[in-house]
Amino acid sequence: MTTADISTDVLIVGAGLGGIAAALAAAERGAQVVLTEEHPWIGGQLTSQAVPPDEHAWVEEFGVTARYRALREGIRDVYRRRYPLTEAARKHPDLNPGAGWVSRLCHEPRVAVGVLEEMLAPYRSAGRIRLLERMRPMAAEVDGDRVIGVTLVPAVGDGDGITVSADFVLDATETGELLPLTGTEYVTGFESRAETGEPSAPETAQPENVQALSVCFVVEHVDGDHTIPEPEDYGFWREYAPAAWQGERMLSWVAPNPRTLEMTQRTFDPNPDDDVLAVNADQSKSAGDLELWRFRRIAARSMFAEGFYASDLCLVNWPSIDYFLAPVLDVPREVELERYAAARRLSLSMLYWMQTEAPRSDGGRGFPGLRLRPDVMGTDDGLAQAPYHRESRRIRALTTVTENDVSFAVRGDAGATRYEDSVGVGMYRIDLHPSTGGDTYIDVASTPFEIPLGALIPRRMKNLLAAGKNIGTTHITNGCYRLHPVEWNIGEAAGHLAAYCAASGLDPHAVRADGRHLAAFQAELDDVGVERHWPDGRVHAY
Repeated sequence: MTTADISTDVLIVGAGLGGIAAALAAAERGAQVVLTEEHPWIGGQLTSQAVPPDEHAWVEEFGVTARYRALREGIRDVYRRRYPLTEAARKHPDLNPGAGWVSRLCHEPRVAVGVLEEMLAPYRSAGRIRLLERMRPMAAEVDGDRVIGVTLVPAVGDGDGITVSADFVLDATETGELLPLTGTEYVTGFESRAETGEPSAPETAQPENVQALSVCFVVEHVDGDHTIPEPEDYGFWREYAPAAWQGERMLSWVAPNPRTLEMTQRTFDPNPDDDVLAVNADQSKSAGDLELWRFRRIAARSMFAEGFYASDLCLVNWPSIDYFLAPVLDVPREVELERYAAARRLSLSMLYWMQTEAPRSDGGRGFPGLRLRPDVMGTDDGLAQAPYHRESRRIRALTTVTENDVSFAVRGDAGATRYEDSVGVGMYRIDLHPSTGGDTYIDVASTPFEIPLGALIPRRMKNLLAAGKNIGTTHITNGCYRLHPVEWNIGEAAGHLAAYCAASGLDPHAVRADGRHLAAFQAELDDVGVERHWPDGRVHAY
C-alpha cells in the first residue's frame, strides 16, 4: 500500500451530521476542508443508519440552527417538487412524508443524502471542501498535545492510503475513533456517581457498559411470500429473554415501557387506513411507540397519488433489534466487525420472526408479505449501511455536562444550566436504551438545554475538537445530546471554531479563555443563525 499526502486547514473525519455541518461552517468562513466518510452515503444517523430525525417538540419554531432548518426544508422541498403528493399533502406547511409518530419529518434516507450532497456541492466545486469517500482512519501522528496528521485507508478492500495533515482536526466519527489513535483522554460507558454526582449513575464506574446499537431496516407489506431464509442465529434470538424483558422473549410485540419499565404490549398492523395529515408527532404528549407500523413509518402511501406506493414503508428501529450482548468500543477490529455482524443477524432474526411467527390481530401468525427494500437502504441485504450507534467514546473535556445540569427532577423551574460559552441549544429526554452491562432503560425528563463550548474542547489536546456524540457529556447526558439536531449544532460550532482559530492563529482553548475572542466567535454564530439560548420561560419538560 502506498500513501499519498494532503495538507489542509481543517480535517474532519466522519461525514455524519456533525461532520457535514462542520465542513459547511468552516468552508463558508474561508477555510480549506478535507472531509472523510467510511460508508457509501454521507449523513450518518439520518442516512446510512436510516434513523428518522429525533427532534424536540418546538423544532418548527425554535431550537435548531439555520443550516439544520435549511436541511429540513430542503427535504420537504424535494418531496413537493419531485413526488406525486396529494394536493392536501403538498400544501401542508409541516409536511411529514411518512406520517410517522417519532418525528415531524419522517422521510426516506436517500432524499436526505441528495439534499446534503447539494448543500456541499458549491464548496466542493470551488475546491473548499474535498470529500474522501469510503475511507476510515487507521493511525495518527501526534507531536505532544497536537495532532500532526491522520492516515486513512480504504473502508473496504485494498488500495492506497492517504495521510492528511491539518492545522485543526475534528473527530466527527460515530464512535470517537480518533480519540485512541491520537492519545486524547476519553471515557467510555458509565461514570461513577462519585465522579459525576449524578443520581442515575452507579456507585462504581463501568467503562464497558455502553448503550445498545441497532441495525435498522425498511419493510413494505405486499402480496406474495417474501420470507427470508432462516438466519444463522435465529434459534438463539428466538428464545432470548434478557433481564430487562422480565421473562418475556425479546422477539415479540412486548417490550419494556422506557419511562415506567412496565412490560407493554405493542401492536403491528401493516398499511392502516389512518388520517396521515392528522398525525401530530409530538413526543412531549405521547411517545407514539405503541403501534409499531406507524411509529417510524417513512413513507405513508396515502400521502401520495393513488397507486404510487404499493405499501407504506416502515422503518424498523424497535427495542427488539437493540444489540447489547457486548460492546464494540475498544475491542480488536476483528471482534468489532463480528459484533456488528451479530447485530445484523439479530435484525434479520426479528424480520424472520415477523414473517413466520408474529401474532396478528386476526388471530393468525406471521406476515409473509413483509418484504425488505434494499433499494431504500442502498444495500444488497436490505439492512442499513451502518449500525446506529447511540453512544460514543467521549472526550475528557473542559466542561462535562451531567444529569444535574439538565434533569428536570434536579433543575425544576430553574431550567438547565446556563453557560457563558454557549454555542447552541437542544432538547430531548435523557433516553438511554438497555446496555451491555445488563441495565434496562434509563428515561428521565429533561429541560431545554444549552451546548457549552467547553464540552467540545479536550482538556489537553490543542488542535483537536469533538464534533459529534463524542463531546463532554456523561453516559447519562449522552442520552439527550446524541440526537440529530444537537449533533448538527455541535458540528457546526466546531467547524466555525476551527476556521476562527485558523484565521486568528489561536487555539480553541485561547478563544474560550479570552472574553473578547469568545464574544467575537459567538457573534459569528449568532450571525449565521445558531440559537444559543432558549427564550425565557422555556423550561417545559417531557
